[in-house]
Amino acid sequence: MFKLYGVYAPIPTPFVEGKVSYDKLEENLKFWLDSNLNGIVVLGSNGEFVLLNQAEKEKLIYFTCEKVNGKKPVIAGTGAESTDETISLSKIAAEAGADAVLVVTPNYYKGSMNESALKKFYIDVADACPVPVILYNMPRNTGINISAKLVAELAVHPNIIGIKDSGGNIVQIAEIINSVPPEFSVFAGSASFLYTSLALGAKGGTLALANIFPNECAKAQELFEAGNLAEARNLQLKLIESNAAVTSRWGIAGLKAAMDI
Repeated sequence: MFKLYGVYAPIPTPFVEGKVSYDKLEENLKFWLDSNLNGIVVLGSNGEFVLLNQAEKEKLIYFTCEKVNGKKPVIAGTGAESTDETISLSKIAAEAGADAVLVVTPNYYKGSMNESALKKFYIDVADACPVPVILYNMPRNTGINISAKLVAELAVHPNIIGIKDSGGNIVQIAEIINSVPPEFSVFAGSASFLYTSLALGAKGGTLALANIFPNECAKAQELFEAGNLAEARNLQLKLIESNAAVTSRWGIAGLKAAMDI
């Protein structure tokens, strides 16, 4: 089974006059494929998946998998408000060649998205999905947090292999790592807390900053795992300001501007 490990870039979707620019995407993919990244994520939050229609999502997944051509693992974001739509796009991602799917919480009907509803949603998706499922906790955007308790319950499902936690609550990340099986991969959702997450036992991260500094982000994990903790810490500290610029300060527009630079 696919093992979730290392540093992934959640790639942006380039647009020209409101249309997806596949030429620009191909150029970007060449850059990432030549880097030390472990893999890429298409249709994550930086990919602006909520702004794309179904046909655009499907074409982006197929195009990305075709151009990557097995050189690195591809994870596709397939989360939707309904279970059926999530399963449908997950099956398409599997057909396209994605190694796993990243599934964000349904969030529009927040009042009804209790732990029981979320648990059923993820289990139903995992039961039907042909490739492994990765939970995606993004409370800043969704307004919903996947608790450590719920992650621990879902982690025993044979087709749920990990979580990308972008919440930034390092206590919760520690609780998750402490309560899941060792083969379950916890990923930091931001370069700002990669080092801390690795120190607690995370297996890697899906980092917006990895789009512009792929080798530096990968180096941070490499240094940590080699026991060069002071170097890893210093690199982590150097990355904090740039990471803030392309996330909390200027968001996706800032990330794309940094990529242009």
